[in-house]
Amino acid sequence: MIRYIRWCAYFCALLLAALLVNVARVQVWESAAAASNPANKRPAIQRYAERRGDILVDGRPVTGSRDSGQLLRYERTYRNGPLYAPVTGFSSQTYGTSFIERAEDRILAGTDPGLSAFPLWYELSRGRPPGGDAATTIRAAVQLAAYTGLGGKRGAVAAVEPATGRVLALVSSPSYDPSELSGTGARVKAAWARLNADPARPMLNRALRETYPPGSTFKIVTAAAALDSGVVADVDAPTETPDPYPLPGTSTLLPNASTGCADASMAEAVQWSCNTVMAKIGVRVGLRGMVEAARRFGFNDGGLYVPSWVSRSNFDTDMSPDQLALSAIGQFNTTATPLQMAMVAAAVANGGEVLSPYLVDRTTQADGSQVRRGDRRGLGRAMSPATALRLQELMVKVVEDGTGRNAAIPGATVGGKTGTAQHGVGNAGTPYAWFISWAKAQDAPFPAVAVAVVVEDASARRGDISGNSAAAPIARAVMQAALATPTRRR
Repeated sequence: MIRYIRWCAYFCALLLAALLVNVARVQVWESAAAASNPANKRPAIQRYAERRGDILVDGRPVTGSRDSGQLLRYERTYRNGPLYAPVTGFSSQTYGTSFIERAEDRILAGTDPGLSAFPLWYELSRGRPPGGDAATTIRAAVQLAAYTGLGGKRGAVAAVEPATGRVLALVSSPSYDPSELSGTGARVKAAWARLNADPARPMLNRALRETYPPGSTFKIVTAAAALDSGVVADVDAPTETPDPYPLPGTSTLLPNASTGCADASMAEAVQWSCNTVMAKIGVRVGLRGMVEAARRFGFNDGGLYVPSWVSRSNFDTDMSPDQLALSAIGQFNTTATPLQMAMVAAAVANGGEVLSPYLVDRTTQADGSQVRRGDRRGLGRAMSPATALRLQELMVKVVEDGTGRNAAIPGATVGGKTGTAQHGVGNAGTPYAWFISWAKAQDAPFPAVAVAVVVEDASARRGDISGNSAAAPIARAVMQAALATPTRRR
């Protein structure tokens, strides 16, 4: 009898062991699969059971959370949603997250281990600390100046602080209100369908994700390559360039929009935006030299994050001489994001050093205790300090007595470069108006801001489109706002 009891006890122990093994299998090995199963609603319920942390501009939240009273309890809200949409992105219970909402999701949702001194306790208790905050580098006055300046026209503005890489403004127009996508149901699905079907593409972040031919603004890169390589030793020396200029190996003549470009110097070519001179200089620098110069400024780099990913700006690495001539003036296959061209202007303003742009100044716990901080990070040197100083002088001439007079600010030193970029089949598309610039306050030790503006402006008459008339006034307003509201040092 005792033997049977013993065997029964063994069998029960075996069943208990099997039960424990199965529980471990479900809880450990299959937990990820169960959590990702679309039929499992518990992760979503848990995710939205608490208020989400905020995204801050100038220390003030531009986001919030609303108790919907539904199963997915808290919905995201946005203050001045269209103004900050290219920065915040959206946080939707239906469509997920984008931009800072995605890049800093673990901080905002309260799941980042850095939010607690005892992360293991929250792991074991299946709880989480309150969502943390993400403080941006954006300055409200600069952002508003850029948004107001575009006035609903298709285009974008990027402004950075040259000495640190902080992004001071990031605007894409037309924009949208991320609040429309926050919840669930037919209203959100209808808004998503409408926004994605809109031919103006309001959800496209043109400042980070759209690439345009940069036109004559790229001549700053070509000029830097020429000076650093020694192809041009004297910026005031005649270049013996005919007007128009025959593209090498072809019968195609490259014209100028400006007059007086025949035999112009490189200084005059930058000041009056002579295509012929800068195209010839690009050919003289050569393919290898131009590719390397563009790379130093950030072109052909697909790994730029701010912390959201940035589209790769392109400068072809295999071209014929005639294609190189066009690429040297920002045409052919040369394309750039507005942020990339702001980096070009910032490199000139910063003595030739290129800084990695960044949008998140710091992340904090709910009580304000710091979790991580964004810091100055160099990407290398785009040009020598002497070349940067010479280009600063040339860009100042553009604004003081050249094609960019509309960017001038009384009492400040402003350097700039205009651009009118052709595009489309046979250049039939409405040209893009560009302006890149930097500004330094009177008696300030270094420039405070570098700006890039692109205006697609499909409603304008083709003959009226120029960087000076369409883009330079916007850049001036952005620079004025930046000079009037200095960055608070940490």
